[in-house]
Amino acid sequence: MLKKITIATCTALSISAALTVSTSASAETITIATVNNGDMITMKELSTDFEAKHPDIDLQWVTLEENILRQRVTTDVATKGGQYDVMTIGTYEVPIWGKQGWLTELDGLGPNYDEEDLLPAIRSGLSINDKLYAAPFYGESSMVMYRTDLLAKAGLDMPTKPSWKFIRQAAKAMTDKEAGVYGICLRGKAGWGENTALITAMSNSFGARWYDENWKPQFNTQEWKDTLQYYVDVMEESGPPGASSNGFNENLALFQTGKCGMWIDATVAGAFVTNKKDSEVADKVGFAMAPDNGLGKRGNWLWAWTLAVPSSSQKSDAAQKFISWATSKEYSALVAKEKGWAAVPPGTRTSLYENPKYMEAAPFAEITLASIESVDPKNPTVKPVPYVGVQFVAIPEFQGIGTAVGQQFSAALAGKMTVEQALNNAQRLVDRAMRKARYPK
Repeated sequence: MLKKITIATCTALSISAALTVSTSASAETITIATVNNGDMITMKELSTDFEAKHPDIDLQWVTLEENILRQRVTTDVATKGGQYDVMTIGTYEVPIWGKQGWLTELDGLGPNYDEEDLLPAIRSGLSINDKLYAAPFYGESSMVMYRTDLLAKAGLDMPTKPSWKFIRQAAKAMTDKEAGVYGICLRGKAGWGENTALITAMSNSFGARWYDENWKPQFNTQEWKDTLQYYVDVMEESGPPGASSNGFNENLALFQTGKCGMWIDATVAGAFVTNKKDSEVADKVGFAMAPDNGLGKRGNWLWAWTLAVPSSSQKSDAAQKFISWATSKEYSALVAKEKGWAAVPPGTRTSLYENPKYMEAAPFAEITLASIESVDPKNPTVKPVPYVGVQFVAIPEFQGIGTAVGQQFSAALAGKMTVEQALNNAQRLVDRAMRKARYPK
């Protein structure tokens, strides 16, 4: 009897929907729901290796835009719908869903999986009581990606650890709107995993926080005003038109085609902007840590896109075989062989960063590791907070709250309301949501 599994995969890129139908009528199937991102495309392409090694398992793929996939996966796991046997979810969902009994402990990854090789910062966010409930496909923080040629032309040198003040100066200096070159690209598309993630990480370095120690929302503070005003001002001065509609994928395209002087976003993008096949500026890219304001916190986040098995799945054994394959050291070696070392999914294993071949091939590797290791999700802000999470708040209500706040931020960026109005709206809606959820608990 062949096995059929369903895998839902969620990352940070563009709208795409596709379904690859199983070719084996008698197979049990893994249906893989994924976003059309470079690493996931590679996983799908190389999955013939898995199928050759596991002829009793067929793979079926579904591709959705990030926000839509998040909604569908969340609905399915909460209702125990059983549409998927493997879900790609993030660091936010894993501990919450694991504690609610929605995920299966990954105890079938095999004796050669080497759990201890996983980066401690990544592994800890995917574990409950030292038991792994999701395996990281790739891990990330955020960093500055910049055009070395444009910065040199402006007579500036990028510090390894820049300040937000320098970023604004550099963005102005690199902007040439007549030539269609914009000094900075930042996420503007509304979503808790889109603009809210970026701006929340920024806010930490400005001294802001979502809640005080008693779970009272803090959007009416000067620190939040400084954060959002900076974001809106720098994008008005030096950002591309229509930025309120741009997420990870749109900004990636702008940077790859030479229209962005700087892009502050996920470290996983390092491989995409230096890939000569896809990027017109591949040999003109430099990397730096995410900016700070001198308060002891940088504006970078911590995240992993992971593969997990919902507890509603009846095919856990087969699902874990796929997860073990896709997140193993052997898979990294396969990607290196077929695509080159720079294309290996980053940010998950210590051994990758001890590999001189990878470090030589990936100019972004050192900054990626330093960024990941610099983040403390349990102490993400300058002032004390009652929550865990850097670019998100690890409570079940955050998905809805975070997206609603992101809509206010996006409206301010689009000029539909002032910064003050956006923050007042955020304060009201978050306060109402928290009272409805009866915080503090």
